[in-house]
Amino acid sequence: MTETKTPDGQPEEELPFVAPCRDLAVTAPLGWIGKAWKDMRSAPAHSLTYGAVIVAVSLIVAGVAMRFGGYWLLLTLISGFIFVAPVLAVGTYAISKQLEKGQPCSLRRCFSEEQRAFGNLMVFALISMIVFLVWARAGSAIHVFFPVGEQPDWGDYLRFFGIGSAVGSIFAAVVFALSAFSLPMIMDRRVDTVTAVVTSVNAVLRNKFAMTVWAGLIILAVSPGFALLFVSREEGRVAALLMLALGITLPLIGHATWHGYRATIDASEWPQRGDEWADDPDVRPA
Repeated sequence: MTETKTPDGQPEEELPFVAPCRDLAVTAPLGWIGKAWKDMRSAPAHSLTYGAVIVAVSLIVAGVAMRFGGYWLLLTLISGFIFVAPVLAVGTYAISKQLEKGQPCSLRRCFSEEQRAFGNLMVFALISMIVFLVWARAGSAIHVFFPVGEQPDWGDYLRFFGIGSAVGSIFAAVVFALSAFSLPMIMDRRVDTVTAVVTSVNAVLRNKFAMTVWAGLIILAVSPGFALLFVSREEGRVAALLMLALGITLPLIGHATWHGYRATIDASEWPQRGDEWADDPDVRPA
């Protein structure tokens, strides 16, 4: 059990250590994608702004990796992107939350909601960063054990990806279970990081088949980023199309994550986060 406090510092009644979850149909994630697409059509500028920011950050990281570590470090960092992507998508949760309440979208409101949850988000970001660094170290070890020449052939690629995928899948499965529903819950309710993470893991374990489908959809969404690894510098148009696709699919998955949380987790016992913009005429319900 956990104890929360009211805004004036008075203790509230004790809350469960984990929020209950609903049973999901195997095809439930497809419905989340449908709702996410509606959110993107309702707020295209805001959603695509977050998509552009995530793509820009990814390109900067890729440039640094190629400059100081080479191609294999880039492969490791791209593979580890799944560990930090949930934190980068937090803004899309705020957009979907506003649309759900019938409020016009506002980036100022998104930043405000992120600021209110900043402490717990940073705790989760620290956990993700630690896992990411361990994965990067593991990726370096794999590179050491399977060295390649200056011009690796397909056998080198397949061997690296095979071993790397086996090791990386363990890390990815852990982070997926931790982040599937915890970040939207932190954005939505006044809940601590531990409760949100335990709730997420519990929901994933109780809905294995549906969450396997959801994991497959996430992999499909980030596939344009992996495809960029095989595009030469001369194929600029192809690279531009892949980056455009990534700028669309990443916020789409972010919106869908919010709808997945709302469909799966019953967090009604936890108080909602306060809304300091309630009296702002620019963000009142339509």
